[in-house]
Amino acid sequence: MKILCIGRNYAEHIAELQNETPDAPVIFAKPDTALLQRNQPFFLPDFSQDIHHEIELVLRVCKNGKNIDPKFAHTYFDAIGLGIDFTARDLQSKLKAKGLPWELAKGFDGSAPISPEFKPVTDFADLSNIDFRLEVNGEVRQRGNSGLMLHPFAAIISYISRFITLKTGDLLFTGTPSGVGPVRIGDQLTGYIGEEKMLDLAVK
Repeated sequence: MKILCIGRNYAEHIAELQNETPDAPVIFAKPDTALLQRNQPFFLPDFSQDIHHEIELVLRVCKNGKNIDPKFAHTYFDAIGLGIDFTARDLQSKLKAKGLPWELAKGFDGSAPISPEFKPVTDFADLSNIDFRLEVNGEVRQRGNSGLMLHPFAAIISYISRFITLKTGDLLFTGTPSGVGPVRIGDQLTGYIGEEKMLDLAVK
C-alpha cells in the first residue's frame, strides 16, 4: 500500500505559504508507517516545534492502473475519506531553504491519520462539489471544497499513473485548503465531510 499526496492544490493555500503555483501536480509520498488509523491519538514528535494540520480528502484506489486516461480515472477509486497531512513546518522550511528533499517533514511516523470509515463514491451526488472542514477544539480552522482544486480527482489519478503504477488499496491525499496551522498537546481535531463527522483525534 502506498500513500501518495498532492501538494499545492488549492490556490488560497499556495498564497498563505507564499509558494509558486505549479504547472503540474506536486507529488510526494509518505511511508506506510505514517498511517494513523481508528482515531488513535497523534503524539507530537520531539524533533519539531511547529507541527501543522492539513486536512484533505483521501481517495481509496480500487484497482491497478498505469497510464490512466482521465475519462476513465473515476473507475479507479471507490471511496473517499478524510486524512490529515501533519507537517513539521520548521523542519520543512529548513530543508527547502537548502534545496533538499523534505520527506522527513511529511513522512514521519503517525503523520497521516485517516478516517476510520470511507464513504462509497456512490454516496456523493457530485464529486466536484464535496464540502469538508477541520475543527480544532470545536473551532473551524479549515474549509475546503473539491471544486476548488487546481487539479481535480481525474487529473490527479491520470498524472500520477504516468509515473507510478496505482494499486488496489493505495491512498491518495488530494491537497489541503487554506487555514493550516500549528497543533498543540491537548488539541482535539475533528474532520467532517459535509455535516458527517469522519475523523476525531486527540493531540498528545
